[in-house]
Amino acid sequence: MPDLLIELFSEEIPARMQVRAADDLKARVTDGLVEAGLTYAGAAAFCTPRRLTLAIGGLTASSPTVQEERKGPRTDAPDKAIEGFLRGAGVTRDDLEIRDEKKGQVYYARITKAGRGADAIVAEVLDSVIRNFPWPKSMRWGDGSLRWVRPLHSILCILTDDAGEAQVVDLDVDGITAGNTTEGHRFMAPGRFAVTGFDDYCAKLKKRFVVLDAAERADAIWQDATNQAFAAGLEVAEDRGLLAEVAGLVEWPVVLMGTIDQTFLGLPPEVLQTSMKEHQKFFSVRNPKTGRIERFITVANRETADNGATILAGNQKVLFARLSDAKFFWENDLRIAEAGGQAWQDALANVTFHNKLGSQADRVNRIAALAREIAPVVGADPDLAEQAARWAKSDLPSEMVYEFPELQGLMGRYYADAAGLPAEVAAAAQEHYAPLGPSDDVPTAPVSVAVALADKLDILTGFWAIDEKPTGSKDPFALRRAALGVIRLVLENELGLRVSDRIEEGFEFHRQPSLETTREQIYQEILNDFDRGQEVAEEIAQALGNQAFEEIEKINSAVPLQPSIKARHISDAAQSIADMYVNQRSGIEWRSIFVPARDDLLSFFHDRLKVYLKDQGVRHDVIDACIAMEGNDDLALLVKRATALSDFLKTEDGENLLQGFKRANNILTQAEENDGVEYSFGADAKFAETGEERALFAALTKAEPQVAAALKSEDFAAVMSALAGLRAPIDAFFEAVQVNSDNQIVRRNRLNMLGQIRKIGLAAADLTRIEG
Repeated sequence: MPDLLIELFSEEIPARMQVRAADDLKARVTDGLVEAGLTYAGAAAFCTPRRLTLAIGGLTASSPTVQEERKGPRTDAPDKAIEGFLRGAGVTRDDLEIRDEKKGQVYYARITKAGRGADAIVAEVLDSVIRNFPWPKSMRWGDGSLRWVRPLHSILCILTDDAGEAQVVDLDVDGITAGNTTEGHRFMAPGRFAVTGFDDYCAKLKKRFVVLDAAERADAIWQDATNQAFAAGLEVAEDRGLLAEVAGLVEWPVVLMGTIDQTFLGLPPEVLQTSMKEHQKFFSVRNPKTGRIERFITVANRETADNGATILAGNQKVLFARLSDAKFFWENDLRIAEAGGQAWQDALANVTFHNKLGSQADRVNRIAALAREIAPVVGADPDLAEQAARWAKSDLPSEMVYEFPELQGLMGRYYADAAGLPAEVAAAAQEHYAPLGPSDDVPTAPVSVAVALADKLDILTGFWAIDEKPTGSKDPFALRRAALGVIRLVLENELGLRVSDRIEEGFEFHRQPSLETTREQIYQEILNDFDRGQEVAEEIAQALGNQAFEEIEKINSAVPLQPSIKARHISDAAQSIADMYVNQRSGIEWRSIFVPARDDLLSFFHDRLKVYLKDQGVRHDVIDACIAMEGNDDLALLVKRATALSDFLKTEDGENLLQGFKRANNILTQAEENDGVEYSFGADAKFAETGEERALFAALTKAEPQVAAALKSEDFAAVMSALAGLRAPIDAFFEAVQVNSDNQIVRRNRLNMLGQIRKIGLAAADLTRIEG
């Protein structure tokens, strides 16, 4: 069974595309081979900046011969139909077999497809893969029609048999003929060389300064970098994403450590790290004693006679220029921060957040007002929460954040310190964006929590108010992430916060700008065209009453006046009518928008909560049973109830009690439907006929106040414990007692007792929603 080796050799492939491209090559080639009838023992893909490599072991030498039976037309079908079938099947009429079926005699053809050699199949599959490769971006070069991420220079494609003999696959793609040769390192070992198989290929590449495996290159870089830093008493700042990227930039990694000019050591370490990473792809090396970043690690793609001195000198020269820019930004920003940052806050008024939601300054005003309302709930000082909210977005117009957007929030903290603001305000500037993901830490400082909640609730209520909600997989404004952030802030800080109250506050803060917009629209509509405007004013006046008609008269009386006086009269009247319209109508219109949006947003929170709890092992039907209860907008309370119910239902008592409840509810529902009455008025123990009935009476009498008291104290574990005590008497009751007795008094009494079971069960959660 031969082994297959493929290498596609090109100009440098962008590092971010290499791993995905190697995986695509492996998947597409192996899928194509299997579909064509070949099997294989194993496959592995590799990538370097200049090559994609695929090694397949244990490939079958040829595809098997396959026999296929194909049903044709009836024997009495027209000749043209039969001839078309013969052409399609590639047989003659003499090869056909006639079979009797229900609808008459039918022709059948038995088609034999001979197997093909692996070389022919590989050539066909690889040709298709290369021509249809899914690069995110691709290009054409020269006069050819082939598209590749960068110009493709050569194709290595060989089949090696068990004796070690290599056969070149006959393949030509847009003038590039497959062969058995490749190239080593561009500078250290130029020139082509032949290979006979994968092991030979790897060994010869390494001799020619190419490390084929990206993981091996990354390990070598990290090992050498940490060793050099350790020898200098320093440590490398870990960055796995940068490590993977750098490993995709070099074929022969050479690690070099350089120094940072003293001029820049006063910059915040995050600024140094971000600048070096984004612009130079350098690793930061910090002093563990001071926390300062003092050196950098760069990775060259070749060894040099001067051991990298020239490379380091060039890198340090470029780095000096980059960090000079960062220092300039930092010093300019500090001057604005030390002056109170008012210039930044004024600039936010000129930055549109959303064309329907106003500027960033409008958003800051809403967040500040909302943070002030939330502050008492989370134990924060309202004045401090408002101050923190007004500062939180101040760093957005700063030069440093403009250059490095990923530093937003963090720079706000540095600038708050420079402005002499309270530590809580500085912390909130950095922390109010969190959590950004499921593994992100959640703020715990009260002021930070208040601002973080206000920030997320503002964006949610805003986009719900303008009806721009997530649809399917599209969520351009990250509203799902914002809702999950609110959920985590509430739960992980154990906040007794009613989300519906906060939603109403958020909508109210969005209402005010919308009123001004409505007022301005009506005013302009009346003002723009006087003749049409008078008609509009009269239409509006119909709904507003006598006072509006008085304003119409003012407009009419202004007609014969001088133009300037007439314009003033019309403007005053138009403004008065617009004010009346907004004052009278806006409350009704806003409620028609607000109420459905509020309820829909609360449902959105519940859907996000289901996802959050599902990851923690709580079933969706258990969550639905708790969401159906009163107070479902208190997320912390809702989760406590759902968790307790979930744990209870996993026990034998919980499972059996649920079945008892459902049996009681089913019998009761059917009886109430048939009798046309509700059995929920309490049962009387004196009508009990059996010991099981009396035992259940006693258990229900004991459990009902226990459940009520536990619910009042929000002790859901105690609620479930009280319900567990009902399991045995309910089981015994249904085993021994027939509910629908011939004695109607006894029957009604027993049905009322089932009503008591239902009442106690539904007090804990809507158990009718539990499946099973």
